[in-house]
Amino acid sequence: MSFVARHRLPLRLLGTAAAVAALVGGMAARSDGDLQSQINASRSAASTLRAAIAAETSKINSTAHGVQDASRRLSALQDQLAKRQAELASVQSSLLAARDHLVVLENRLAGATHALAANLVGRYEGTQPDLVSVVLDARGFTDLLEKVSYLQTMARADAHVVGATRIARAAVAKQATALAGLEARDRRLADGVLAQRNQVAALRAALLSQQLATMRARSSKAAQLGGLERRLTSLERQAAAQAARAAASGNAAVGGIAVNTHGMVQPPSGAPAAVAQVIAAGNAIATLPYIYGGGHASFQANGYDCSGSVSYALAAAGLVSSPMVSGAFETWGDPGPGRWITVYANAGHVWMDVAGWRFDTVALAEGGTRWARGGGEFSGFVVRHPPGL
Repeated sequence: MSFVARHRLPLRLLGTAAAVAALVGGMAARSDGDLQSQINASRSAASTLRAAIAAETSKINSTAHGVQDASRRLSALQDQLAKRQAELASVQSSLLAARDHLVVLENRLAGATHALAANLVGRYEGTQPDLVSVVLDARGFTDLLEKVSYLQTMARADAHVVGATRIARAAVAKQATALAGLEARDRRLADGVLAQRNQVAALRAALLSQQLATMRARSSKAAQLGGLERRLTSLERQAAAQAARAAASGNAAVGGIAVNTHGMVQPPSGAPAAVAQVIAAGNAIATLPYIYGGGHASFQANGYDCSGSVSYALAAAGLVSSPMVSGAFETWGDPGPGRWITVYANAGHVWMDVAGWRFDTVALAEGGTRWARGGGEFSGFVVRHPPGL
């Protein structure tokens, strides 16, 4: 896991990707302080991009759920539409059969109507015998009964044809009306289902388009983040190299290098009073044991951990007001190496260089005292110093 992933600071997000791009493109190391400022700004920009990528990923997941829901609705509507269309085809088939039957009945009705009309015309023109003529022309009573019976039979037949035809016509007309209404209703339903299907299809297309756009945005931000992390790695390497060079040169910027007399470091001539106070406090606890959490509940303790040791020594010169954890030193003081005192911190460890001497609990494990010449970890540490020192 990289240093950036293990030791993130709570930083404010930058406003836009344009600001991030400008930051990445415009950074150039000019001094120790500038370099550390660029590292902090790079971390802030990386945090911004990670948050933006997470937001885009959340949008993609949300859009994917919307696409799935739209697809399910579309499938259900298509099934409903298929059923409606099958029902509509059955209705239309029945309607065609009913219409054919109606044509047959209407043809019969036309023939019966024509026959009735001919009978009426015949009676009017006198070609058809009426009851009086039948009585007068009858040849006896038997002939009379036969002719009267024939006339009654003809009349009943005519009445039956007319009545049956009228009933059939009314029934067919009613059936045709009902079927037409059913066809219109199913057509409206089918049109409605089609409209819904089109709406869901349009929604699905829109969601897919949004998902693609979001994925493109996330890909772009991921590419920016990759470039920024490479830039950050380069800056951290530069900072580590500067710190290593400063340590190797014995802190050449200092007016003099502290000396170690019988295991106790003495400030060099001309060192500020604060530096002498820090060294004196460091001497006081230099050989005390390492105790995890030591020096945090109170400055007075039987042993000190790394941040407790550094806090104790700096507090003697009034540079800190209370014990600090190692991660807090990442934002303490000013960025970059100091002239007299340089602090190296991350979330897991902190140590410092004072007038060319390393004050470090790691040195305690190596030589029995927190003071040592040279060594120390530089890679992955934030470099800070007290203002003015």
